[in-house]
Order: sequence, then C-alpha cells, then structure tokens
Amino acid sequence: MNYKTASFTTSSVGLEDCPADSLREVAFAGRSNAGKSSAINALTNQNRLARTSKTPGRTQLINFFGIGEARYLVDLPGYGYAKVPLSVKDQWQEHLELYLNERDALAGLVLLTDVRHAFKDFDLMMINWSHQSNLPIHILLTKADKLTRGASQNALLGARRQLTDYPNASIQLFSSMTKSGIPELEAVLDRWMATPTPATEEQEAG
Repeated sequence: MNYKTASFTTSSVGLEDCPADSLREVAFAGRSNAGKSSAINALTNQNRLARTSKTPGRTQLINFFGIGEARYLVDLPGYGYAKVPLSVKDQWQEHLELYLNERDALAGLVLLTDVRHAFKDFDLMMINWSHQSNLPIHILLTKADKLTRGASQNALLGARRQLTDYPNASIQLFSSMTKSGIPELEAVLDRWMATPTPATEEQEAG
C-alpha cells in the first residue's frame, strides 16, 4: 500500500457514520500525548494530515484517511488530557467500544505509547481488550529519539517482556522526528490490509 497517498475522508461519531465501502482498516490509538498524530503524519509523509481532521469540534470523533482500494487508516480520539466534561468522555468511551467491538472491517490496532512512560492504564486496557478480542495489535514505542540507543533498546526489551502472555502483540521503537521505524510499521500494515478479517471471511463464505 502507498500510505503517502492518504487523504482525509470523513469524521464519524459512531458506527453508522463510518465509511460503508471499507474492506480493511487499521486503527491508531493512544493517549493524547503519545504522538499519535505525528506518527500518522510521518507514515504518510504529510505534515498536517492528521491535524486536518483535528480542527476544533472534531476531537471527539473517529477520523478516517483513505489510502485507496477501500482501505483506511483510522485515527481514534486521544485519551487522557482533553479538557472536556466527564459526560463527554463517557460518550467517547461508548463510541470507542462500539467501534472496536462491532466494526467488521477492523483488521488490526496500532497502539502508541511514549517509550519513556510505556504501558499506562489505558495502554494495558487496549492490550488486554485486543487479546480478548483476538485482534492483532502492534505497539509503537514513540519518541525513541528522546533516549540514547542503549536506553531505547533496554526500554524495548523491558516492554517486550511484559507482552510475553500476548501472542497477538508485536512491538517496535518509533520516532516521528527521525522517521525511524517507518518501514517496519509499513510491513505490519501491509500484512493487515491484505489479510481478511474473520468477520469478512464469514461474510464472503456466506
């Protein structure tokens, strides 16, 4: 897939607003300070792609970026620092759970977490959810440029040890600043975009 051709398609409140033509999509999730928008921009080599869908009023929405062939990158709402009422956060959570549990086209989840503060409560929740749902998850330890090579490798090894009970999880170092880790991420995305999800296989068989 050519991720550099990605373009903003739509913002969705819930499942009913998601693109109906989607065959495969990969969702990006992470805390608000994990560098999610920067990673999507680095992957697509576009400085403002993710921010285009983050204009005021859209921060609660699920944002879709088309990459052709009915494939999408999906930017999920950041979690953690949004200054909104608790009732609004509860609504985000509800929409997020519905999307993650009911979206047939979802082929995998990319979870972004700061290499210096990996696996906060939200991260562990997403890792456990993907494991229980049998959905592959690929973890980006972002901002790897903030550490020395040795320190970043030690952080990777430590995080990998925490994932020994999660066979559906893979992990890598990533830096949007230096563009390191992009080929490895692309290889994972290519595999997911090409592989039918179980729900899709059942539909096609039926």
